[in-house]
Amino acid sequence: MTTFEHTVTEEQHRTRIDKVLADLNKDISRSQVQTWIAQQFVYVNHEVTKANYKCQSGDIIQWSIPEVEPLNLTPEAIDLDIVFEDSDLLVVNKQKGMVVHPSPGHQHGTLVHALLYHCDDLSGINGVERPGIVHRIDKDTSGLLVVAKNDQAHQRLAEQLANKDIKRTYQAMVHGEIPHEKGMIDAPIGRDPKDRQKMAVVDNGKAAITHFQILDRFPGYTHVECQLETGRTHQIRVHMKYINHPLVGDPKYGPRKTIDVNGQALHAKEIAFTHPTTKEYMHFEVDLPDYFQELIAYLHKKY
Repeated sequence: MTTFEHTVTEEQHRTRIDKVLADLNKDISRSQVQTWIAQQFVYVNHEVTKANYKCQSGDIIQWSIPEVEPLNLTPEAIDLDIVFEDSDLLVVNKQKGMVVHPSPGHQHGTLVHALLYHCDDLSGINGVERPGIVHRIDKDTSGLLVVAKNDQAHQRLAEQLANKDIKRTYQAMVHGEIPHEKGMIDAPIGRDPKDRQKMAVVDNGKAAITHFQILDRFPGYTHVECQLETGRTHQIRVHMKYINHPLVGDPKYGPRKTIDVNGQALHAKEIAFTHPTTKEYMHFEVDLPDYFQELIAYLHKKY
């Protein structure tokens, strides 16, 4: 069983411990954290705690991750575009159309299946269905994401995510011509009360901030760069829709009349973080995929 420790910050003062741990352990649900607490895997100042305990600045939280269940997924020989790899992590340039981890309806052909074929030393923090997965990008979003090979690397990367120390920059093509050169969208995101399959800007949602700047404009379209300050589900897609500039090709949040690019025109182009072991600052950037370059060429030719 692997044990971790965290000192509560001023920003986390008076925050429930289950929320603090859920924020530190990305992709672990709050209910899972509550299970850990109920099973007495979580201590505050060396004493067992309850899920509703409100943390005090300076508290020492210690928690143990239960041993990983045996993995039942079958590795699959799927080509991966690996940008960087060492004994602690991989940086992968995910292709458009690939699901990150198994889920109902996607039991084969995921990034996890490909990773299991490529290497057998992935972190177990997120359970048997999501080995190594520190953060996700949507099925039809292409681009960079970091994968952890061991629990210590995973935890340190998750802490960087929680502290907003991982830089993630995307490029998108959106409908409409955004009039200003740059902006910030600060609007909370939660489940859409009218459609539980979607996310939306809602008053009781989680804080979400997206920074954007304009790269190019075409009649009826804008090429934008977006930088995430937070990482909510579908954040860029929801935020751009919220300001009436939905992504081109987005089947969930975009208009019916759009340019067909087999899903949203969104690419995770850049990622930067501190290496969890060497402490070296790591920065990676990849080219736009062919479909995105062809979309830009099409718009240039058309207009």
